[in-house]
Formats: sequence, C-alpha cells, structure tokens
Amino acid sequence: MPPSISSLTDRTPQMSGEELAASLVPPRQFEQVTLDNYRPDPDFPSQAEALEAARAFVAPRQSAGLFSRKKAPAAKPGLYLDGGFGVGKTHLLAALWKLAPGRKYFGTFIEYTALVGALGFAGASALLKGASLIAIDEFELDDPGDTMVMTRLLGELAEGGTRIAATSNTPPNALGEGRFAAADFLREIHALSARFDIVRIDGLDYRRRDIEGHARTFDGAEYAEELARAEGPATDDEFDAVLRHLSRVHPSRYVRLVEGLDVIGLRDVRTLHDQSDALRFVALVDRIYDAQVPVVSTGVPLDQVFGEEMLGGGYRKKYLRAVSRLIALTTGTD
Repeated sequence: MPPSISSLTDRTPQMSGEELAASLVPPRQFEQVTLDNYRPDPDFPSQAEALEAARAFVAPRQSAGLFSRKKAPAAKPGLYLDGGFGVGKTHLLAALWKLAPGRKYFGTFIEYTALVGALGFAGASALLKGASLIAIDEFELDDPGDTMVMTRLLGELAEGGTRIAATSNTPPNALGEGRFAAADFLREIHALSARFDIVRIDGLDYRRRDIEGHARTFDGAEYAEELARAEGPATDDEFDAVLRHLSRVHPSRYVRLVEGLDVIGLRDVRTLHDQSDALRFVALVDRIYDAQVPVVSTGVPLDQVFGEEMLGGGYRKKYLRAVSRLIALTTGTD
C-alpha cells in the first residue's frame, strides 16, 4: 500500500503550556542512555573525565536523595559540559535527567527560549519553578535579548533550588564572543558562568566518523521512489514553501510539525542567505533530528544549505551542528 503523503504546510499545530512542558523530554534516541552505558573514547581522556564529573554531580547528594535541594551552600547549582559536535554531551545530559526525581525538564536552548516566547517570561518561570533539574542541550546565546532572558530565568530557578545541567559548544566565559557588542552584557554573562562547574569534552563527531561528510541528494525520479518506500506518513514540499510556513508557526510548536512522520521530502533545496529563514530551519532540523525522521531532498545538498557568509558569522556553530545532523538524516547515519 502506498504511503500517506501530505504537506508540512498543512500542519498548523497549537500547543498549550502543559503540552509544551510535556514535550520537554530527551529525544527518543536517548531513551536507553545511562551513565553506565556511556563509552568514553580512549583517544580522548576528557570524555572519561566528563563521565566522572557527571557522576560527581549526582554522588554528593545521594545521602539526601538524588539532586536534593539540601546541598551545601558553596556548591554550584550547575554542571556545564562544553565540547564539539557528537562527543556524547547529550548522552550524559539525558542520563543525568533520568536520575533526577520528580518534575524535571529537558530541552534545547532554542526550545527554552521558544517557551519564553510562547508563554512570556512570567508564564515560563512559573511553569519551570520547583523542578528538580533543568537540562539544557546546546546552550548558546545568540543575541542580547536571549542573554538577559536566560540569565534571569536560570538565576531565579537556581535560587529556588532547581539544579541546572547544560551542554554547549562554547565555554560560558566566551558566550557572546563574535556575535554582538557584549560590553553591555558582561555582567549577565559572568553571572551566568559563575553558576556552573565547567567540564571540557574533546573528541570526534560520531555522526561523521564513518560517512563521506556530505548530505545525500536525489534527482526527481529517485526522490519520488524514496518517498514511495516510506512505510508510514510522509510529506512532500517545496523547500521555499516550508520556509514560508515556518515563519508562521512558533518554533515551540515545530515538534508537532514532524510528529508521527516516517519521511520528510524537500524539493528544490537552495542555499540560504536570509538569517531568519536559516535560524528557523535550524530549529526545524533540531526537531527532525530529535524525532529521527529521515529526510530526502532534491536541489542543493542539505549540507550546503547555509551560505558561506553565514558560516563565517556569529551563528557558525549553530549552522555547523545543523549540517552535522542533516548529513545523518539524509544518509541514515546515527
């Protein structure tokens, strides 16, 4: 039986605050991760050191219960895992999240800023208040507004006893470098940095170790054949139509755009030159990757979707992470 092929542009998801909160859990590919099944690369000793740091984040509180708020006053409330793409940071973060008791949240930095955008600062703060752990994957500060909002939000939560674990590709004392005139925001950046114990993780991107390093693209006939092989619901859209649709859907709801899909098809992919389009596409790629939905496409290979001027700008690391994920999604590499 042929698959059900529809359009992403026909999906206009709505989500309540409770539904947004319920979506803040680790992606399904991390459902089985634990600290015990993290396998450090022996060629990079910092990975074993990061594992021990994660254990230490838990161990001092075992006598009072994991992640107990009855911690010593001098203890920092946060653990910050800094490293490149695909070195196991999210594995460790998801494992820590699983160990936390009670109400807890796991999301990317983009998801948390989208939550604030959808609910307002007060609404997001009230929703997250009292959680045992806030886990933030790919922590990045891309503009002054995000700097102030996230610093204030995490500060309030930490003061209320919530613990914070985060991953990033940029050390906290470098947040904002090369992205905006940080002079007016140094106080906020430094205050945020002071809340974390910082651990560096080196290594190779596991998504690119065994592949050529390029996203796969198809001609028209091959593209149609790939969609026809889908075992479940698939979507077929022109790339530009998807970009227009993303501008009309709040990023906090992108998770519902890809929900339940078996394959996503994008026709006539082109190189992006508009920053807003590019950042929204990054947010969509994150949700597609979390859901592990394969992508087939025609046109420009998806690892070339971000123009050179973008890769040389302040969002470089965000775009490179998306490229890494797009290679995995188009080649079937985990």
